[in-house]
Amino acid sequence: MTSLLIESSLLHIHIQETSGASILVMTMLTALWILWRTSHIRSALWNLRPGRASYYWLLHVLDIYQPYVWEYSRLNVTNNVMSKRKLNFLVTKKLVDGWDDPRLMTLAGLRRRGVTSTAINAFVRGIGITRSDCCMIRLERLEYHIREELNRTAPRTMVVLQPLKVVITNLDSGLVMDLDAKKWPDTSTENSSAFYKVPFCRVVYIEQSDFRMKDSKDYYGLAPGKSVLLRYAFPIKCTEVVLADDNETIVEIWAEYDHSKKTKPKGVIHWVSEPSREVDPLSIEVRLFDKLFKSENPAELGDWLADVILHSKVVIYGAYAVPSLRDAAIGDKFQFERLGYFVVDKDSTSERLVFNRTVTLRDSYGKSGK
Repeated sequence: MTSLLIESSLLHIHIQETSGASILVMTMLTALWILWRTSHIRSALWNLRPGRASYYWLLHVLDIYQPYVWEYSRLNVTNNVMSKRKLNFLVTKKLVDGWDDPRLMTLAGLRRRGVTSTAINAFVRGIGITRSDCCMIRLERLEYHIREELNRTAPRTMVVLQPLKVVITNLDSGLVMDLDAKKWPDTSTENSSAFYKVPFCRVVYIEQSDFRMKDSKDYYGLAPGKSVLLRYAFPIKCTEVVLADDNETIVEIWAEYDHSKKTKPKGVIHWVSEPSREVDPLSIEVRLFDKLFKSENPAELGDWLADVILHSKVVIYGAYAVPSLRDAAIGDKFQFERLGYFVVDKDSTSERLVFNRTVTLRDSYGKSGK
């Protein structure tokens, strides 16, 4: 069995010759191969590809195997480069952290970012196949399929990226309550495996962005004299703000909690508590990734390197997490409530967990229409 490979940049054809084929057949096929490899002839033949009538006519006359043919163009995604030469330049010049950098559209990069094969397959099925090299697929479309997959498979948990200390003054300092938090939003109360325990005590931490010194009608976070609901816990009301010596930097907030839950605030925020008195919560490292390029099609720019976003990777070292995340393994995926979807990175150790943000919760593609 003899195989002859005729190939172009976008066309792969395998021809198998049956045993006993004449020298004439081999000569004709060799001539075809030489013509195909000749650039100006190949260009002319490529323009005839829709019908390929003459090609299949020849195979029919020679009574040899007629193969299936797959044709496709390169999958270009906005705000990225797909050229191997450009990708190699980014890696060798250390503009990214290797071929598996989560900002790159390599399989290793997507895997490290927490993108599942199911999401990639759904994305590819959704866009179909084209032979046009000018096709550009929006990054938001890929992110839509990632969210759809992780929304079904990633359990919920709570993490505070920029902690702000809140002291609940009307709660005993030695009291620690174990509250139930949901891993899945629509879970049944009878399914105990769909819940995880979160401690609640006198000192909790909220996001710095969830507190303002000046309140407004369109703001649902915490402010002096205002109440918010701590997710899965109790309403709290800010009673005092402790400032640093510069009278601007907020050191901590004093608040009171409503044990009866009669208060019904509009705002709901996530939080993390000390696991026990004067013991800091679980500290983790979180890496936030954004688009690598400013332009939708950086490959067409003359100076494409100038389009690189230098701060497309932000590392947060002092984030606080609930105790249940301590047992997370490399590759585990979670939704950090109100923040996005994250995956445990391979740089994690037994002493330090590292999380990569896969995608935010915002879905501009889904809202605008699929």
